[in-house]
Amino acid sequence: MSNTKNFYREIAPLSAGDSFLVFDRVKDSFDFPVHYHPEFEINFILNGKGVKRVVGDNIEEIDNVELVLIGPNLYHGWELNKCTSKKIHEITIQFHNDLFHESLLSRRIMNPIRDMFNRSIHGILFSKKVAEELTPRLVKLSKLDGMDYFLEITSLLYDLANSRNQRLLSTYTVDYDTFDDYDKMKLVYEYVQKHFAEKITLEDVANIASMSIISFNRFIKKRTGKTFVNYINDIRIGYAARWLVEKDMSVSEVAFKSGFNNIANFNRSFKAIKNCTPSQYREDFSGLKRIL
Repeated sequence: MSNTKNFYREIAPLSAGDSFLVFDRVKDSFDFPVHYHPEFEINFILNGKGVKRVVGDNIEEIDNVELVLIGPNLYHGWELNKCTSKKIHEITIQFHNDLFHESLLSRRIMNPIRDMFNRSIHGILFSKKVAEELTPRLVKLSKLDGMDYFLEITSLLYDLANSRNQRLLSTYTVDYDTFDDYDKMKLVYEYVQKHFAEKITLEDVANIASMSIISFNRFIKKRTGKTFVNYINDIRIGYAARWLVEKDMSVSEVAFKSGFNNIANFNRSFKAIKNCTPSQYREDFSGLKRIL
């Protein structure tokens, strides 16, 4: 059993009301550290020959095209490694681990998807043939909207689940009892998600978790690898990043809406977390969609 405590816990910019997020961009490098999160993630990469993929205890160089499903809380990352392409096309789809309720997954037609989700705790690499066949549909995703968007991703999941020559990547499975969805961290997460745009004190959240401030400081550090201030900033910056791409709002408007009381602090926090300025981030993304 591997321990994820030394890896970056990503705060995905998905609210409780969202169904899917699709990130679609062309870039010349991979600079995001190995990380994990409770959401499912599909990662498609085109023109990435030589990139190094890390999924759990599996490390490999990828081919020109690749398609992977990552299960909840399985650590993963892609590094530039030997890739020389300046036009790496990356499409990432994220969705909540409870988006498809068990009552739905238990229906006969959904059995392939349910079984695939169960296998995804190891990470699933789909065949090159499947990745190539699905490329046109994946590329079109960020251009869809509304129910068409939802149904197409669900259809893609069904086709992936029924595809041949899938390969499990990591040999170990995740111990879900160590993660926030099953303990007091869930209460903290839900409270911060609801109040992130307001002033949140350490005492407020320690009370939510029924802990002393000293105990809570140790608890949040153990669970997230971050101080509480950094944890809140991660969530705020996650929302800010999403609004920068989705909304026709100025950087200062995004800063205040996401809970920062001055633009300098926002810019500093954004660059520390995203490794670029808010304006650069807005320019880098060619597509981002969400479902309300």
